[in-house]
Amino acid sequence: MKTFSTPSRLTRHCLALFVVLSPALGSAQTFVGVIYPTRDLTLSVSVSGVVSRVPVKIGQRVRAGQPLLELESDLQAIELRRRRTILEDLSEQTSIEERHRILDRLFRDASKLYEQTGSISREELMKLQMELVSVAGRRDQLQLEKKREQHEVDLAQQEKQMRVLVAPVSGVVTSIQVDTGEWATPGQPIVRLVDESTVELRTNLSQAAARLLNRGDAIEVMLDDPGQPKPLQGRVGFLSPVADAASGLVEVRITLPNGERRIRPGVKGRIQLTPASS
Repeated sequence: MKTFSTPSRLTRHCLALFVVLSPALGSAQTFVGVIYPTRDLTLSVSVSGVVSRVPVKIGQRVRAGQPLLELESDLQAIELRRRRTILEDLSEQTSIEERHRILDRLFRDASKLYEQTGSISREELMKLQMELVSVAGRRDQLQLEKKREQHEVDLAQQEKQMRVLVAPVSGVVTSIQVDTGEWATPGQPIVRLVDESTVELRTNLSQAAARLLNRGDAIEVMLDDPGQPKPLQGRVGFLSPVADAASGLVEVRITLPNGERRIRPGVKGRIQLTPASS
């Protein structure tokens, strides 16, 4: 019987192919992702109405709190002025205060006369006291009414402010979907606002690579941008606690500061991870 003391030619070829195709143990692995702005907001109005003014343009940089769009608010402005007029009317309150002071003085004087000389009857004294209590009650009622009127003014002011769409953060207007005279409704995409002062690389890692990272770790990011030839320093801002059921990959987001706006969202970026050798 013939025996083989050395591997056959086919076996040697298969082993050589396995070595070439298998990644070297401990070699760096590259993961590619895309740069996104950390804040990419699609804004809408709180109430329905006709657009009266759009004070910004596409591409304009705005600051937080700056008006982006205004709805017609003539009726709300009239209602606000009406409620303020009612609030500022202090004629009855002033009259009641003066009447209360006079009655209080009369009651004290009458009480002294009743106790010292008895020249005033008890019925007259009680009548003055009841009138004083009644006026005091009306005075307190008016004070509560003024508080309620102040709340109504605040409500009218809020209703008027709700007809102005303001920027929640500083950023660049990249889209405006309505124009003056058109109807805007809540939930309708009106303005897109992008804050690119901080960006993030979003990519997916294998579960083995994801075990090498923790939230807050520093990591270098290379961009596919000729204007950024050097690696940038970023930090792991998000590491998904679960893997995707279909692919088995784990989402990770690397946060990069972009105060000078040199990183353009949409470009590709890469990170390299070196698994530890067993």
